[in-house]
Amino acid sequence: MRAIQLVEPRRIAMLDDAPKPEPAEGEVLVRCNYVGLCGSNISQYMGAGLWGDGEFPSPVGWSGHENVGTIVESRCDQWKEGELVLALPKGPYGFAEYMISRPPGIARLPQKTSDPAALVVAQPLATVLRALKRTGSVINRSCAVIGQGPMGLIFTHVLRLMGARMVIAADPLDWRLAWSKRYGAEHIIDTSKEDPVKAVEELTGGEMVDLAVEAVGYVDSLSAAAHLPKHGGSLLVFGVPHYHVQEFPWYHVFREEIQVHTSVGPECGEFFQTAADMVLDDRARALTEMVTPRMPWAKAPEAFEMYAEHAKGTLKLVLEI
Repeated sequence: MRAIQLVEPRRIAMLDDAPKPEPAEGEVLVRCNYVGLCGSNISQYMGAGLWGDGEFPSPVGWSGHENVGTIVESRCDQWKEGELVLALPKGPYGFAEYMISRPPGIARLPQKTSDPAALVVAQPLATVLRALKRTGSVINRSCAVIGQGPMGLIFTHVLRLMGARMVIAADPLDWRLAWSKRYGAEHIIDTSKEDPVKAVEELTGGEMVDLAVEAVGYVDSLSAAAHLPKHGGSLLVFGVPHYHVQEFPWYHVFREEIQVHTSVGPECGEFFQTAADMVLDDRARALTEMVTPRMPWAKAPEAFEMYAEHAKGTLKLVLEI
């Protein structure tokens, strides 16, 4: 089968003869049609941060995890061959033509959907739903989101959908901030020009926000996000930390009695069907607009470089297998 293997930092091998996996009892084999690139893939791809000590080559197919495809073999009673699904791959080894998945990380999709590639965005949406369940209600709360890549944009949009009183979006790329406004941000902060902490202080009249979401994982972005909640507010750490051990303003968080929440993206299977349904109906259909660009499988090396360099217009990049 066709698959991708990361052989060294910033170099992937395009395989044509990788072994095809076999499902065990309770699992399904999915023939992947589309796989999305995630920001978490890029630090691995670049060998940056905690991945600087990673072992290469990586396992075949690692670590793709945003997949839409068709079940071609099922050893799970509630799932039938021929069904189009959003599926979380085992491993995760989703940068491959075939992959193993199992409930609850499978969601049914309409067989005749007009744009199946766009439904890849339901996977990151599921991770956001899980994360926000952990923070509690956001109704009538003021919120700030640090980072406006695809994950940050989804947070921005969903916070507005869930009734946040105000959403402030911060990012160093002006073209991504334009998307922030499109997805409902009331205020935007260009962090290449402004200190986000001072900007939030000015926007809130010194009150700061009820909830800050960090969707990047870098030392400086996490430090900034930790200074945004008001006394007794909440901080959601969602971006994958760049290092195993990194500086964090614990004294400030302690003195301000800020509640810290974390959420690990892959643990989102129970939210898969809800996320898929939201993308399919009017609740979150707008998120499909960020599924751009779409690229053929053969251009995967170019696609990874585009994602790594934050090429303009590159949001939820999807490869067609």
